[in-house]
Amino acid sequence: MEFETQAQKECYEKVLPWVTELFGGSVLRKADVPVLGVMHGSAFAQIGVFPWGDADAIITTRAYVVTGADLTLELMRFLLQENAGMRFGAFGLDDDGDIIFEHSIVGSTCDQKELESSVIHVARAADDYDDQIVARWGGERALDQIR
Repeated sequence: MEFETQAQKECYEKVLPWVTELFGGSVLRKADVPVLGVMHGSAFAQIGVFPWGDADAIITTRAYVVTGADLTLELMRFLLQENAGMRFGAFGLDDDGDIIFEHSIVGSTCDQKELESSVIHVARAADDYDDQIVARWGGERALDQIR
């Protein structure tokens, strides 16, 4: 695996044992990029470690919520209004128009409890909203795409 910076490498090496301890056998590791995947409840969350300048890294946890939804103004308004009430993370759209939920934390100051909270919150948000969005705006739960 190649890292863009030393800080990114150190952060990945810090969080890897934490994620393994927290989520055990459900951890999937990508061989070529510093991204881990975990199942939590009915959601699949990806934990990526990315450079933030030369001296730090960002840990971003992302879960896909719904794919193929009808991206109406009403849905966009709903997601933005829900974002306003979120304590951690926010909804967004990826380049393919899939609905995601994502939260980022600073790598150098992160501890195991903060990482656990981030991952669990992201997974819960995906799990809590996927059925609701599909029922109102169509599409498919991201989890069903994985299966």
